[in-house]
This record gives sequence, structure tokens and C-alpha cells, in this order.
Amino acid sequence: MYDIIIIGAGPAGLTAAIYGARANKKVLVLEALSYGGAIINTPNIENYPVEENISGFDFATKLYNQVINLGVEVKFEKVLKINNNEVETNKSKYNTKTIIIATGLNNRKLLLPNEDELIGKGISYCATCDGAFFKGKDVAVVGGGNTALEDALYLSDICNKVYLIHRRNSFRADSITVNKILERDNIEVLYNSIVTKIDGNNHLENIEINNNKKLNIDGLFIAIGKIPTIDFIDIEKTEEGYIKSDELCHTNIENIFVAGDIRNKSLRQLVTATNDGAIAATEAIKYINK
Repeated sequence: MYDIIIIGAGPAGLTAAIYGARANKKVLVLEALSYGGAIINTPNIENYPVEENISGFDFATKLYNQVINLGVEVKFEKVLKINNNEVETNKSKYNTKTIIIATGLNNRKLLLPNEDELIGKGISYCATCDGAFFKGKDVAVVGGGNTALEDALYLSDICNKVYLIHRRNSFRADSITVNKILERDNIEVLYNSIVTKIDGNNHLENIEINNNKKLNIDGLFIAIGKIPTIDFIDIEKTEEGYIKSDELCHTNIENIFVAGDIRNKSLRQLVTATNDGAIAATEAIKYINK
């Protein structure tokens, strides 16, 4: 029997694990993919207190090692179902007193024909993961937020040319990042543009913009945001699919808490994820002790 099972090994889940372990609780972290969550794909973090500049990979690895050094169990298993106090994965079943859901979000897709078929064959959702495959080639990034612009900057260092495709006439990203984009000679910004077609058989060959302009590219990096997807538990959610909670991360189920981007809130940043993790763990500990 565990005191706390945390679903998700991103910044929120790992922070919750630290707080649980330091309260001398028996903690298990379950993660379907790899530790770090979405932040592991960020080339540079420059807005987190104390760490003036650190890569997402290094930040996530430090956090993960801190959790491991505290003796927390981390198992890479996909959660399939939650039945009361039992968590069922693709490998086993675990009993627990409390649960913290910190699964983060999934990549939003363009929802165009050929998109799924060409993932890993020219289409990617992670520039830092796959950018090296396109060294010296022409690529495109879709999106207008910080992630998209950071991806474009990262790719501009290794690729021949980067098209930055944005559906609006101005970016949502912070002004410092926008200015860096405008200073790069090999980044071409295409405002008021959307991808309307993806062509390719065994690999990406070209894309079409606004139904008339064709771009011959080798890689397409999609960074248009993320969406919540929770299918392993019947829990109260918003219309958009985020788990409803109060400011103390309580859900409508008394022993289940939520932390990170999957929670309904106005700001989704690294610092708010770790904040949620600390709060959710503290509330879970209070519940157990009560």
C-alpha cells in the first residue's frame, strides 16, 4: 500500500514526489513515457527563479535525480484505469491512499491528411529531439507562441532555412524571443498563413500554405499548443477537458488531487507546475494524516 501515487513525471509530478518523500510518505511515480514532461524539449529555460539559463533536459534530469536520491520509486508504466484506491497500469496494479494526477497535456495536431502517417518521416512535435536529423536542410515550424519561436531559433542554428508559419499577423511570444527571430537571416516569417496540405509518401516532400503556396521542405515541426486528454478516470472536467480543482488542487474526489498543466488554471508555466506539485502533495499529506 502506497501513501501517494503520482501519475506523471513532469515538473509537477516530480515536485509532488519530493514533498511526499520529505514527509516520510511511501510514494510511487508512474510515467508512461519519459521523465521531465514537455519541459525536457525546451532548449533554454530563462524564466525560472535562481536558474538564469538551463536547458529543459538538464532541469528535468536534476529534478528526476533529486527524486531518485530521496528514495522515491519511479516506474515507467502507462496508467489504464483508476478504481477507487487501486491504480491499474499496463504491467500491474497498485493500492494507494491518495492519488495526484499530473499527466500534463498532449500535442495539438493540424488534423490534416497524411499528418499521422508522416510522423517520424519528416513531421515532428519536438525540435530538440529531432532537429539534428535535418542539419543543413530546409524546414518549417508552425505556431506563434514561445515554444514555436524557440523551436525556430534552435533549428536556425543547424538548418539551412527555417520557415516560421503563423496564422496571425503578430506573435503571442515574449518580445525578447520575437526580436531574436527577426534578427535571424535564415528564418522567414510567414504571417497570416496556415498549412492546408501535407504531401509525401514514405517521407515529407512539401506542404501547401493558404491553398496556393507550396514549400519544398524536409521537416515540419508542429508547435500549436497542447490539449488535455484523461481517459483513465471519471472525474469532473471543464468543457475543454481540464480537470476541475480549487486553488489547493482538490478535485471532486476527496483523495484525488491534480497538479500541473492538466489542471484548470489561467497560467501554465514551469513555475506554476512546480507550485501545483508542492500544493497537491501537501494536501495529500494532510488527507493521509487526518
